[in-house]
Amino acid sequence: MVHKVKEIVKGFYLLRIDDVDTKYFEALWDIPEGITYNSYVLLTDEGAVVFDAWKAAYADEFVEAVREVTPLRRVKYVVAHHGEPDHSGSIPALTKAVGDAGGGVTLLGHPMVGRMLKSMYGLHTPFKPVSDGEEVAVGGITLKFLHTPWLHWPETIMTYLPDLGVLVSCDAFGSYSIPPCLTDEGCREDVLREYEGFVRKYFTTVIGRFRKHVVRALGKLEAAGISPSTIAPSHGIVWVRDPGRIAGLYRRLAEGAVEEGKVVAIYSSMYGFVESAVDYVVRELEGRGFSVKVFAFTDSEQARVSEVLGEVEDAEAVVVGVSTYEAGAFPTLEHVLKLISVKAPGRGRPALILGAYGWGASGGRVAKQVLEAGGYGVVGPIEFSGRLTDEVRVRLRAGVEELVKAVAGLRAAAGRS
Repeated sequence: MVHKVKEIVKGFYLLRIDDVDTKYFEALWDIPEGITYNSYVLLTDEGAVVFDAWKAAYADEFVEAVREVTPLRRVKYVVAHHGEPDHSGSIPALTKAVGDAGGGVTLLGHPMVGRMLKSMYGLHTPFKPVSDGEEVAVGGITLKFLHTPWLHWPETIMTYLPDLGVLVSCDAFGSYSIPPCLTDEGCREDVLREYEGFVRKYFTTVIGRFRKHVVRALGKLEAAGISPSTIAPSHGIVWVRDPGRIAGLYRRLAEGAVEEGKVVAIYSSMYGFVESAVDYVVRELEGRGFSVKVFAFTDSEQARVSEVLGEVEDAEAVVVGVSTYEAGAFPTLEHVLKLISVKAPGRGRPALILGAYGWGASGGRVAKQVLEAGGYGVVGPIEFSGRLTDEVRVRLRAGVEELVKAVAGLRAAAGRS
């Protein structure tokens, strides 16, 4: 694996490795686009500070990357912003290498992190807990630590370097994908627009459940007078030209901004009956000016759940087509709907539910319960037995009209046309 090292601000370096081997982030989320792990090194007259690390699989290469920036004996501190192993896995190898080189390291982090690193890795490296708002001076450069819980674990912190204007933000402001540029300064606009889709997917799957804490963290930064000129996250692009772009995107996602006219349709269809109804509804919506993204779970296609979640995040409305299965809802779709209700909650957005059944209807009822629990305003369910008839089409059109009316109501309430 080829790693990349770049000086971002004078004396502050990015160490990035591109992970194309992990297929399911957190063993859950499909990421064919890959992901990066970003570590950072600050050089001072007193010694070097390393911020986070890489996964354990890349430990040897991580040590070599640090060595490219500074002699290992000069590493004085390692800041662990978050205990999750994709950021901490290479810390044991680094602390050992520093010791072998004649140096010594002190770990800095939230009080919980010391216990976590010891339990995961058996580390006995000296550890200094940092309190919220605490400042530590290293070689004349100030490190200001901010506790930012639930972004996305309870022990997560950020570090602000006021002398450099750099915010090292851990998972916040991060993204999936392996962008071709290290910083936004080197990215074309079309690349950045595509990247924002990966940001949305990452936000929903990793941080979505804790979106209110994003708003709180942004408020905390503002209250502290922190307006960084550089945002350096643990995954993805480092923002040096326009850090407000990524901060603004995270705020919009956290506050539930939607893309006008966007609808996401998700369905399960074992034998084509639900599929025919969803196709009909999609055509009806497109005829009314909506853009519909469709995700299917059938005998020939299985949508990526992570992409479903990322697209639902900013949709104005959702269409759900559900098969009845063993007196309940089709299991895969029920699982997806439960994830949606937690990771991308409705916040009052409408969801049209439709479904087909053979000997008894129950899938729509289950889907309705799940989505209502997740804050969606449910239209239907509109369920039918067997094939799509003219009578069923009339009911589906009525459901579409009700969905469109609900969308119009939300636009009016939000002051949008």
